[in-house]
Amino acid sequence: MNKTLISFALATASLLAAGTSFAQSAPQGDQLYKAFGEKAGLVTLMDDFMVRLLADPRTGPHFKPANQQRVKEQLVDQLCALAGGPCVYKGADMKSAHANLDIKKSDFHALVEVLQQSMDARGIPFRTQNQMLALLAPMHRDTITVR
Repeated sequence: MNKTLISFALATASLLAAGTSFAQSAPQGDQLYKAFGEKAGLVTLMDDFMVRLLADPRTGPHFKPANQQRVKEQLVDQLCALAGGPCVYKGADMKSAHANLDIKKSDFHALVEVLQQSMDARGIPFRTQNQMLALLAPMHRDTITVR
């Protein structure tokens, strides 16, 4: 279940990314990883993100039963790897992780709003946020299960 919740969180971010205009492509190498403050910055971001996810009535029920520490660790690894950092994501692929869940577009939107709040609170520039969301965007096809 933890891998599913992690995948749900990342896929939710991708839905917003798919609906956002991305004029810039993702940076080469590890520039995006560095822009997010490397692993320490991603850990801090995910700490904030988890608090907000749990507090939000739209997303909290999905994450309260999970091992939040494990969810945060896997989110850090996945974002780190996507951003060009040295981490390796070892969680489930998005399609199999979400196959038995009833995930709607509204679920994605809610979680992405929370992710953006966390990135804003950390002072991550909008352009940098969009670069990360663009990397997450392709995942939405494998995670929305209710059309």
